[in-house]
Amino acid sequence: MAQKQSVRFIVIAVLLLLGVWWSLASADRGAALSGYPGGRFLATADWVKQHHNDPGLIIVDVRDDEHFDGKLIPGAIRMPWIEFRYTDRARGIDGVFVGPARAQKILGSYGITRNDEVVLYDSVDRDGGATASYVFWVLDLLGHEKMRILERGIDAWAEAGNELATTPRQVEPLLYQAPAAEIDLRRQVDGRFIYDRLGDVYYQLLDVRSPGEYLGENPNPALDGSELKRGHIPTAVNREYTSNWVDQKSKAIKPYSELLEHYRGLDPSKAVITYCHSARRGSYGYYILRLMGLQDVRLYDASWYEWGSRQRYFPAETLSREFTGKALPKPGMIGGAGRVPAPAKKAADSGTTSEQPKGGYVSCGG
Repeated sequence: MAQKQSVRFIVIAVLLLLGVWWSLASADRGAALSGYPGGRFLATADWVKQHHNDPGLIIVDVRDDEHFDGKLIPGAIRMPWIEFRYTDRARGIDGVFVGPARAQKILGSYGITRNDEVVLYDSVDRDGGATASYVFWVLDLLGHEKMRILERGIDAWAEAGNELATTPRQVEPLLYQAPAAEIDLRRQVDGRFIYDRLGDVYYQLLDVRSPGEYLGENPNPALDGSELKRGHIPTAVNREYTSNWVDQKSKAIKPYSELLEHYRGLDPSKAVITYCHSARRGSYGYYILRLMGLQDVRLYDASWYEWGSRQRYFPAETLSREFTGKALPKPGMIGGAGRVPAPAKKAADSGTTSEQPKGGYVSCGG
């Protein structure tokens, strides 16, 4: 009898311990999610501190030499984000993706493998995530499952009173290999892809440049220093990438409820293509939409360097546009994970176009 009672007490104790563990784990996960459907893509300084020694966790400082101040999160490796880009002088584009094959070699050379959880960070000075977001996009295109951006970067880590290091972690090169079936090249689009789909209601265009650039008041420079066409891609809606922050000083991301209101009218059941001048800011818009849980998000990597070139006959307009919907962008399909879904209409990816948008056009140049 006494033995049975002892076993019973042991079982109860184990269940209580499991309950405590589950509560702590759920609280930790909830803190990381912070209400965002794609909260698994976000890390806070507290989250990084709690998981700092987790097996398979790789902390990556993506700042380039120009923006690196010699201080790092302890244990972080340095992998400058610009290694994933090159200047295509033949096309007049500054900063083009090196491609999946080269990207995997770069990741492997820094000791990153397919199963690692990668935490990317930059700094408030470097736009609080708007360079880490480019590497995030690269990983998303490769189908990497576990990656996060540290909100406010190294500044958040330091302001929390955590120690800093001056030497990056030294790692042995490893093999990073993404199965071909898991690489989603639809995450990247080019100018021709967009041109062939102007007027196709499945595709929504998001211009994250400043309002002055969007309206053609402040022209973007070409690679040779000349002036690119003024304006934006027809039908594109403007949401400057900085408008996703609580304020310009902290560069903390707005709460989910405020982002929903900010993107009111955007339809998350359709594709969203983000772009800017060179895709750096565009990648931040991409990240915010993924954080909000949207699945079919794509980046126009060549951005205005390509579309605005006077050597190309892509149309531009200066007419201000808005999302046509009224509801907040949160139907049941959004949830963070998953590959780019196929469009609802087969014609949307067939290369055919529907009615071209009218009004507000300026000269195509060329």
